[in-house]
Parts: sequence; C-alpha cells; structure tokens
Amino acid sequence: MEQKDLAYFRELLQKMLEEAQMKGDSTLEDLTDSNELFADPADRASAESDRAFTLRIRDRERRLIRKIQAAIQRLEDGTYGICEECGEEISVARLKARPVTKLCINCKSRQEEGENLRGE
Repeated sequence: MEQKDLAYFRELLQKMLEEAQMKGDSTLEDLTDSNELFADPADRASAESDRAFTLRIRDRERRLIRKIQAAIQRLEDGTYGICEECGEEISVARLKARPVTKLCINCKSRQEEGENLRGE
C-alpha cells in the first residue's frame, strides 16, 4: 500500500475514533441524566426499555472503538491492509468500505459461508 493511502486511512481512523468517543460520552451522559421517578408502571417500563436500548448502543460503540484502536495499531505495526487469514493485501476499495477490517473479501466471504452453514 502506498504512503498516501496509509496517511488517508490514518486520518480516517482517527476521525472515526474521535466521533465514536464523542458518541460514547453523550450516551453516558444520557444514562446518568435519567434519574427520574415514575408513578406509572408503563412509564417506568418504557424508560427501562429506552435505557436497555441505550446500553446496547453503548456496547456497540465500545466494540467499534476497540476495532478502530486495533486498526490504528496495525497501521503503526505496518500490518494494516494485510489479511490476517491468508496474508494477502486487502484492496483499498474494501478498506474504504470497512476501514477496520482484518480480512480480505475472499476470506470474509468464506467466514460468512461457514457461519451460515453452522447457523450462526
């Protein structure tokens, strides 16, 4: 991969990381701001459902942050854009579509086929 591509992905991943961390911070603020008391059980149930949904979003953001950090580390190590499965170079188009990917399209397709066969 060329240096200009690496610089592009470094900047892209850094922006993604900053956005994900800001979203995570706002999600935490939403959770801490909701210390209301509810007289109506239906209102309480709705609030609990909203809280559970917010927690699921927070978990997804946390996992995305870890993936972005791992991709940045691969950039630093010089292994970014190399498929962890077969060792071939991952296409720039695939990396643009999914900057945190660790697998080339062929290996990812095989992985998904295996998951479908196992019913995952």
